[in-house]
Amino acid sequence: MSLEELHLNLRNLTSDDYDQLKALMDAVYHDIGGAWPKLTIDKLIQEFPDGQIAIEDDGKLVGVALTVQVDYDEFSNPHKYDDLIGHREIIRNDQDGDAMYGLDVLIHPDYRGYRLGRRLYEARKELCRSHNLRAILAGGRIPEYHQHASELSPAQYIDKVSRKEIYDPILSFQLANDFQVKRLLRKYLPEDEQSRGYATLLEWNNILFEPAESVLDTRPTQVRVGAVQWQMREFSSVEAALQQIEYFVDALSDYQSDFAVFPELFNAPLMGLQDRDAQQDQMGAIRFLAGFTDRFSTELSRMAVSYNINIVGGSMIEVGEDDRLYNVAYLFHRDGSVEKQSKLHITPQERRDWVIEGGDDLQVFDTDAGRVGILICYDVEFPELGRLLADQDMDILFVPFWTDTKNGYLRVRHCCQARAIENECYVVLCGSVGNLPSIENLDIQYAQSAVFSPSDFAFPHDAVLAETTPNTEMIFFSDLDLTRLTVVRAEGSVTNLKDRRKDLFDLRWRDWSWKSGANLDD
Repeated sequence: MSLEELHLNLRNLTSDDYDQLKALMDAVYHDIGGAWPKLTIDKLIQEFPDGQIAIEDDGKLVGVALTVQVDYDEFSNPHKYDDLIGHREIIRNDQDGDAMYGLDVLIHPDYRGYRLGRRLYEARKELCRSHNLRAILAGGRIPEYHQHASELSPAQYIDKVSRKEIYDPILSFQLANDFQVKRLLRKYLPEDEQSRGYATLLEWNNILFEPAESVLDTRPTQVRVGAVQWQMREFSSVEAALQQIEYFVDALSDYQSDFAVFPELFNAPLMGLQDRDAQQDQMGAIRFLAGFTDRFSTELSRMAVSYNINIVGGSMIEVGEDDRLYNVAYLFHRDGSVEKQSKLHITPQERRDWVIEGGDDLQVFDTDAGRVGILICYDVEFPELGRLLADQDMDILFVPFWTDTKNGYLRVRHCCQARAIENECYVVLCGSVGNLPSIENLDIQYAQSAVFSPSDFAFPHDAVLAETTPNTEMIFFSDLDLTRLTVVRAEGSVTNLKDRRKDLFDLRWRDWSWKSGANLDD
């Protein structure tokens, strides 16, 4: 056919085109089932008419692109073609979706060589921009892979196609049209024998995408946690300690962390600002340390706002309204607000040497990066607390700790791992290292900070997302996918939260309001 004979017209597909579309799909997809039923096509046209694009030549259908709207977060992760298909072969179109998903692009065999596929792809991109959608996603077959399957893995094959060492009619075309391979999809289309069931997840990003204002109020699905395995060191002044803290907050912020985490009693070296004789009075020394808490709270809140990062300020000693001492963890939000969680279970050493009291309140904190709980060190060894927090839809549990020996550390670590599994949440364990024989009450520390996940297929095989080198000052990061928690809670290999025998037992938090003098009869 000569170019002079072409009379091409780009338009939207209509229901009247079905007979020609069926003939085209049967010819192109003869090896994987042929055409969609008319009901399927009609439903697509009805729900997303702009996404069904056709090219005709003097009334003859010669090219088609079928598209649906989807949720980006769902379909930018591993999925199968069947995830798009509902009852009676109805393709699921999400009218509130923030991305497009390319179902099919078909070109009549007689019209190949005229770059009609590129024309359809460009029309899709323009549609994506005009609808202010985030991206175009597509599951791409690799139909030539069967010729290389005996010698190349799918990943190797994709790499060779991207390097143009192998030509694949679909993947090579998609790469040439600015699509990027995001991941390999397994068992995407099992009946596709040529591709051996594999496909590539491809993505084209709309760089002009402008999120709606309501997006600011939605719950995030990706959270980055940064933590400091803190070196206990002598400080010549309070200013020196705050300068060291701000150094780490700045570094964690530079890596776009949502949280900066510090260990339990990380400002304890300030007890060394007293002379050695004064430090012999342990009660006096710990009250001396409590004198710095207000200033630290003010400065850490400033850092949270200035560096746009939520800070889990380890814990500090606080003098309560009853003049008793409490070990309190602070959560400094980047909007300037401050919340607290007292340590509930006091260790024998804290009770004996420092006369610290246990708090009587437990809560989950709403942040702009998920719902979080804080259990200070020894508290995590009491599983009831983690379960009570999980009942309030906690996503991330922060455990600032201070242990002196490896066996003490392992008690905390193993309990953190248990809390992550039984409560289907992430647990961030953050401790201090270093030896300071020159300061009374602060001799040795042992730590290997870590981030733990539930133990299931969506997570690392050992359920450890990140961990530090033992007894070495360092920062570490972990990206937490909150969507995976939703999936594991609903569809995991085991579902601990769902499967509890509430007909046999329950767990409740007692009302301690009487301690503050409240009238329970009101």
